[in-house]
Amino acid sequence: MRSKALAAMGAASAVALFASACGAADAGSGDGTVKVGVLTTLSGATSATFAAAPDAVRARFEAYRAEGGRCAKKLDFKVVTADDTSSPQGALAAAQKLVGQDQVQTVLTITPFFYGASPWLTTQGRSVPVVGGAFDGAKEWKDTKNNLFPDGPVPDPDGVYTTSGAYLAEQGGTVAAGIAYNNAASQQGLKNALASARAAGLRTGYVNNSVPFGSTDVGALVLGVIHSHADVLQLSINPDTSFAVLSGLRQAGYHLKAAVLATGYGKDLLESAPAVQAGQSASFTTLITPNEMKSKATEQLSQALRKYAGSKTGIPSFAEQQGWLAADLYLHGLEVAGCSTSQEKFISDLRKDTGWNAEGLYPEPVDFTTVKAKKQCLYYVKLTGKAFVPVPGATPLCGEAVDAK
Repeated sequence: MRSKALAAMGAASAVALFASACGAADAGSGDGTVKVGVLTTLSGATSATFAAAPDAVRARFEAYRAEGGRCAKKLDFKVVTADDTSSPQGALAAAQKLVGQDQVQTVLTITPFFYGASPWLTTQGRSVPVVGGAFDGAKEWKDTKNNLFPDGPVPDPDGVYTTSGAYLAEQGGTVAAGIAYNNAASQQGLKNALASARAAGLRTGYVNNSVPFGSTDVGALVLGVIHSHADVLQLSINPDTSFAVLSGLRQAGYHLKAAVLATGYGKDLLESAPAVQAGQSASFTTLITPNEMKSKATEQLSQALRKYAGSKTGIPSFAEQQGWLAADLYLHGLEVAGCSTSQEKFISDLRKDTGWNAEGLYPEPVDFTTVKAKKQCLYYVKLTGKAFVPVPGATPLCGEAVDAK
């Protein structure tokens, strides 16, 4: 499907845009304005989730200027957006626009449809640094010899770590049930979490990895969990479906020691009264330090979102997290390679870097020479009342790689 979508765009347009890209300015070819492209979802089915990303990028640049960042006096950062229209084909067209028409010096990607653009950006657009979230699962993120730099872990279908299992065991779990959507990413995430649980000594209970995306018809799921006598539940699905399952279990009078959601932490949930009610006592994971820990890094992010992005709470949504991280990594790359660096030097110098931790938002620095992490660190928070509360002993919880069984 992806190859057909790419082919449909036409080889001629790709060649023409490549010629334009070769003439683009370097990533800081002197003092002045630097164009930074933001590839994200501004229309279509997933726009409600990602539309806040550009403002978070701008907030990071404004905060960098206010704090007197090393390159702030030499460069002004102009954010240029491109809409992927909630599709891989749209992501490709957006990337070609940014590189060929807008001639940006770098591309920040915050979209689940990046896999539609990654083959072109790593071939015809390979001279342009690309920074952002690897959560779309594009295979190009796994290559350390191209121009892509992930601002978070690269999904590894074979990567099993002790982290998830250790958390479930600490919550008193003995039998783990799991639910996933009928797509590869959700299924693999659940498979790895259950393998981690087994490594921690838990037995596997009910497993359903064929739930239609967005489904709230959860009667069979609720009965499956109950009949398997599971006392902990791993949910590799969106919050809406997860909350429907948890509500069904409560209505049946069935108590879980822990229910862990892979997504959902952030202000979006807290702004929904029904979600807050349905998600009580559920655990959520986050890769970066939770806002509620009030660290120097989280306060910097929170205050910048309030001041420059119009946030009322300062608690970042997923898109705001991703926008901030992408912009922060880009600024780090500039400081590593030099404010007036070329695009080529930016790519080569950042590829050798092992010191970025998002100003302390990550518990461990990222090593850009490899995509194989030796350990996995997750923060766990529980929804209690109208707030997320960091779980003691799991802030963060770091696990080693284990053999899947």
